[in-house]
Amino acid sequence: MKKAATSPALAPSATQSTAGLGQRVREIRKARGWKLSDLADRTGLAVSTISKMERNEISLTYDRFMALAQGLGLDVGELFDADAEGFQRGAVSVTRAGQAALHETRNYVYEMLGSDLAGKHMIPMTGTIKAHERADFAEFISHPGEEFLMLLEGALDVHISGRGITKLAAGDSMYFDSGLGHIYVSAGDRDARILVVCWKPGK
Repeated sequence: MKKAATSPALAPSATQSTAGLGQRVREIRKARGWKLSDLADRTGLAVSTISKMERNEISLTYDRFMALAQGLGLDVGELFDADAEGFQRGAVSVTRAGQAALHETRNYVYEMLGSDLAGKHMIPMTGTIKAHERADFAEFISHPGEEFLMLLEGALDVHISGRGITKLAAGDSMYFDSGLGHIYVSAGDRDARILVVCWKPGK
């Protein structure tokens, strides 16, 4: 089946670039004197996965870069902004249109919002769903916590392991246990646009 085209209005701006996640992680790891195997032990990720990610040969899915942040003892936002400051009472963060840190995978483009604040209880993102078939995914994504999803533009099929498919139209939303395996697939002629807010339980 031919892939649906990406609408120019939905695609990330040409002035944006994917966040240098691999370089950032390598710098943090080396500054701590850790070997690849040390980071693998702390994150549960394979040494080969971390090595390829550091060399920008692969992009990690959300559940994996969340595990990476946890293993490093960092907030997800700190992986994208070296100058991120800890959230405090009275803190305010504004992410201007077109200025979000990007993380692109084969099927999704994540736009990390409020990445200049570390230690947040919520992880807000907007994103573009490039995948148009369930077969585009090797496995379901799952991570501890809760997830809120709102479809901004397009049509979306939400696959939840053991729960079937929920079809969403623009303006529809879902709230679910993100520990359930889930996949977002664009169901329209154009890539879908979403707003997602994830909550990760504390230690």
